[in-house]
Parts: sequence; structure tokens; C-alpha cells
Amino acid sequence: MCRPAETARPPVPAVDFGNTQEAYRSRRSWELARSLLVLSLCASPALLARHEQLLRLARKLLGQRLFNTLMKMTFYGQFVAGEDQESIRPLIQRNKAFGVGSILDYGVEEDLTPEEAERTEMEFCSSALERDGRGVSKRENQFQAHRASGDRRDGVTRARTYFCASEAKCDSHMETFLRCIEASGGASEDGFSAIKLTALGRPQFLVNVRTPGAPPPPPCTHRGLTGRLEPVLSQFTEEEERQMTRMLQRMGVLAKKASQAGVRLMVDAEQTYFQPAISRLTLETQRRFNVERPLVFNTFQCYLRDAYDNVTLDVELARREGWCFGAKLVRGAYMAQERARALEVGYEDPINPTYEATSAVYHRCLDYVLEELKHNARAAVMVASHNEGTVRFTLRRMEELGLHPADRQVYFGQLLGMCDQISFPLGQAGFPVYKYVPYGPVMEVLPYLSRRALENSGVMKGAQRERQLLWQELKRRLCTGSLFHQPA
Repeated sequence: MCRPAETARPPVPAVDFGNTQEAYRSRRSWELARSLLVLSLCASPALLARHEQLLRLARKLLGQRLFNTLMKMTFYGQFVAGEDQESIRPLIQRNKAFGVGSILDYGVEEDLTPEEAERTEMEFCSSALERDGRGVSKRENQFQAHRASGDRRDGVTRARTYFCASEAKCDSHMETFLRCIEASGGASEDGFSAIKLTALGRPQFLVNVRTPGAPPPPPCTHRGLTGRLEPVLSQFTEEEERQMTRMLQRMGVLAKKASQAGVRLMVDAEQTYFQPAISRLTLETQRRFNVERPLVFNTFQCYLRDAYDNVTLDVELARREGWCFGAKLVRGAYMAQERARALEVGYEDPINPTYEATSAVYHRCLDYVLEELKHNARAAVMVASHNEGTVRFTLRRMEELGLHPADRQVYFGQLLGMCDQISFPLGQAGFPVYKYVPYGPVMEVLPYLSRRALENSGVMKGAQRERQLLWQELKRRLCTGSLFHQPA
């Protein structure tokens, strides 16, 4: 679809990421002090290395009730919106008043232990041998079940994790996502809800779905839900066909609910050995539901060496087949874990060698998508980045390509509790920007809080600038007598 003829639109105001008064207008002084404290603690390597032991000790000394209070005053209060759908409304509405939307995510994590995963691996490998009658090559190791696929929270710094052990558990996760979609629709207009496909399907099935670039056994004739998946599926047993049917049905239920609630679905990216399945199943859902607008967004991790190829392939498919392309670009969440698994299992490291190389891939992917948006008014992208340089790059390219924020094709996203100096100036300038907003009970969200602590250590340079700006604003308020500032 070509872009309609240009109409007169207001000029885009300049965005100043260094104006602390404007950046922190929505924050009370005690919230700024908490941010400064929490981000400083997260930046301490000594504390970070022992944070889990310290949390256990604090819980033992204080008791559960006082421990919960302490967490809500510090780490939980910084990175989590609240315990349930009702308690998160004030924060969501306040952010919205200052131009920042929400991507809701029920932040509870669960996983299999390595021992449980080993049993899963044995079951999977047994069925694979019965089906294929052969072993696997070194290159195929990347896409096989393995003990290293067990407790996938190890080494993960930016994402919550699931590992669906049964069909009943998958149905339970779907109900959780439905409630999250309802909360998104009820809390704000034009919102997003995040889902993980590992919560909707069993790992044996997810590992066994391949892409054209992966080295599968020869595909067979498939008489399942859709012929479109035939070229990318290895041979299925009858049970695997039933699992695929149930998984696509769950995705359909979530997409229909999102459409009714006026919410977009953000499908999170996961580990490389699951990603072929996630990408293919997401594509199938996009073909079905991204008819009039991009309802379902896929996520591309630009720290992967093949990220650019994956992005361009999906853009071309959307263009050729006539559905609306929707994507979220991230740098990636599983670097340490992916590298450790590649070394242990024995395949080439799928990650770019340096942060600079990843940034180059990110900008290349982003530039390609922005060029597509210039000619296609029905496509959209979310620039999910805490990197100020990447955001500035996006703003410059939007101006060069004539992409106006009022078109609502280019979205920006950051985590709750991080980089307010980027999010709020964007929102106040009229750009569509969102905070990734997790919620859930204190004890059940603790694994997520551990990820946030690790996240801050991984983006030390950006967090250092953020701490400087927080301290600068606190000093400004103190010197101008506005320490008791109330957001208006």
C-alpha cells in the first residue's frame, strides 16, 4: 500500500535528551532518589555478584512482610508496576498523561530444572530417532533438545522465561496472557501486550520446527492446519501434529482477544533453538490477523549474525503476500547463555563478536525497515532500545524519509524504571513511545528483578549517564526550592 498524499502537518519539535527538568516532570523527587539508589546498586559488581544471597538473607532477617515492603520501596518499586491489574492503573495513567504508553507483561517466570529438562531431552531424542532413524550432525546440534536448554533463566538478562511442561500448563499460560490483554485494553488506549510462545507449546515440538535455512530432514506432505507451514516443518508424529494444532489455536485465541480489546500483540524473541518455531508460527499468525493493520509484532534480535537476512525475508513476504508487516527490533537478551550453549553443544557461536558489530546490524536492519515504511503506510516498527545513539539515528532517518510521528508507524520502547530521560522527552514531543511494564506478586517477580539487576550491569555506560542526569535534576530541585515537586 502506497503512502497517501502529504497533508499539512505540524512541525516535529526537537527532542532534548539532556533537559532534566522536562525529562523528569512526571517524577516526584523521592522517586528520582530511589532511581539513583537502585541504579547505583545495580552498577556495583560486588553487590551484583551476591545479590541473590543478599535477597535471601534480607528475607530471612526481616520476615516476609517487611521484606515485601523493602522491595516495594526499592527494586520492585523501580522496575515493576504493581501486583495486579488494579494496582498498576495509576502508574499507567500517569505515564500516559505525559505521553508514554504501556506494553503490559505479567512478569512471573517459571522454568524446568536442568534435571527435568534432561528427562525432556531423552523423550525428545527418543521420538526423533524413531521418526528419522538417524542421528544429528554438528550443525544440527543447535536445533536439538539438550540439557543446556533446561533452566533457561541462567545467563538471561532482559527477558522472563517459560518452559511449558504439559498441555494443561500451556492452557494456563494462555489464560494468564488473556488477562494481561484485558488489562492492557482497560488501562490505556493503543496499548501492547507481550507474549512468549514457549508458554504456549511444549519444548519438544518447538525445537522440532525448522526454517528453510536450518538443516532439517526432508519435509513430508503435511495435512495439518495450513499448507503454508509445509515447507518449513520436519516430519511430525501424530502427537506433534496435535500439539501444533493446539498451539496455533492458542495463538488465534490471543490474537482475536487483542483485536477486540484494541491491543497489539508483541511476540518476544527467545533462544536460537526455539526461534525457528517462534518465527514460523508468528508469521502464520501475522498472515491471518495482520490484514488491515499490524496487530501482531514479531521480534528480531540484532545480536544474531543472521538478523538482517531474517528481517529482509519477512518484509519481502509481507509485501508479496499482502499482509501488514510489524516488528520490534532489539539488541538481544540471551548472549551469555547462547555462547555457553554453543561451546557446550558444539556449534558456531550465533552471536555477533562485539557490541559495536551488533549496533551496526541493528542500524542496518532499522534503516531497511524505515525505507519500507516510507513506501508502505501499513507497516510499523518498534525501536526497542536504551541506546541514545540509536534513538537519535532513528529520529534523523525519520526526518530524512518524511516519516512523521503522527503516522504512528515508528514506535519507541524502553523498560519501566530505565532511561526515562529518553522515553519522556520522546513522548512529550509527540512520538509514540512505550514502557515495557511488568506486574505480578513480589515473590513471584523476584526472578525478573534479578534480570533487571543484570541488565543494568550490561548497559553500564548508558546507566552512568542516567545516574548523572538524575543527580543533576535532584540538585536543580534542591537549589530552586522545588524539591517537593508534584507531577501536574
